[in-house]
Amino acid sequence: MDTKDKLDILSRDAQYDLSCACGTKNPAEHRKKNSSGDGWLYPTTTASGGPGIILKTLMGNRCSNDCKYCPLRANQDFRSVALSPYEMASFFFEFQLKRPLIGIFLSSAVLGDCEKTMEQLVATAEILRKHFRYRGYIHLKIIPGASKMSIDAALRYASAVSLNIEAPGEKHFSKLSDLKNYQKDIIDPLTYISQQTSKGNRYAKVHTSSQFIVGASDEKDNEILGYGSRMYSNLHVGRLYYSAYQGGLGDPSIPGEQNVMKLESDEQLSLFDFETPRGTSPDALVREHRLYQADWLLRQYGFGYDELIFGKEGNLSLEKDPKLVWAESHPDYFPLSVKKASKEQLLRVPGIGPTFASRIVNYRKDTPLSTLEDLRLPSAYFNKAKSYLQI
Repeated sequence: MDTKDKLDILSRDAQYDLSCACGTKNPAEHRKKNSSGDGWLYPTTTASGGPGIILKTLMGNRCSNDCKYCPLRANQDFRSVALSPYEMASFFFEFQLKRPLIGIFLSSAVLGDCEKTMEQLVATAEILRKHFRYRGYIHLKIIPGASKMSIDAALRYASAVSLNIEAPGEKHFSKLSDLKNYQKDIIDPLTYISQQTSKGNRYAKVHTSSQFIVGASDEKDNEILGYGSRMYSNLHVGRLYYSAYQGGLGDPSIPGEQNVMKLESDEQLSLFDFETPRGTSPDALVREHRLYQADWLLRQYGFGYDELIFGKEGNLSLEKDPKLVWAESHPDYFPLSVKKASKEQLLRVPGIGPTFASRIVNYRKDTPLSTLEDLRLPSAYFNKAKSYLQI
């Protein structure tokens, strides 16, 4: 096979590491097929918030790990494909000269052992930086169990690194793998990455992220978000992702459907712009969507974990977004005066995010407000917010 044929297979297998954000309003982050026909081109968001395309693929797909949610785990029957570091680097560099890309996202199955795999990933980035003088975006996956030396090498060439936490705690993680050790292979490397990329350190500019596999175990939303909140505060992770377990593609002994609440209807799905991966129930994607919304409250809206409201079973509501649930549970907080409320207070209003909250605060400085309509909010957002506001 030529490089493109290999990429067609490897990029298809990279779907199991989605790193998307279908809970956001930015369509560049949603689950969408690439219209060009090149499966290795992946929509994402640039640092400035706009849409962009990256090349996203695996270095190899024959994994020696046994992650029970992953079809690429050891002892499965599929076509084994791998790219050499120079083959990958040269193809990407030549391709991005023909079509504007913002960068490359490199991951891999564990090819024999984690150190050998890290060598392949780092070597690709090194060739791009040194041989091709590429100065663009490179995202490298850190393989579970990677040594400090391998992590340092990745940080030397990468714009961003990520290591998936997979599950909230040893109890749930142990159900996903018999070979990996949660503390040694996941928590220790995550902690080391945090230390090396914290403010004032050499690699402080390297962006970090991680990902939960949602529904592969019987974890609850409050466990996931509890862990996530601590990862933001203690490990200073730049971004967390939540990937619905693709139940039909992994180990049938861990059916994701058992761990997902059912919707009374599919009407809510019309609110979301994503495609349902094969083997994933629409309900699982709604759960993923709610986790992203709650994560947004923690990262952008000033909410604390203890302010999130969960049902008796420990999960977020599927029918309503978490900020609306909070607002309905705090009638004493509303209505807020649009003339006096702070930006932080306005962020608690359903339908108002950071952009509109700042706009209201700035607009009222120079413009008299006599009715709520004077705010000139888009109708969809205004209709959500108006019952929580007053002049």
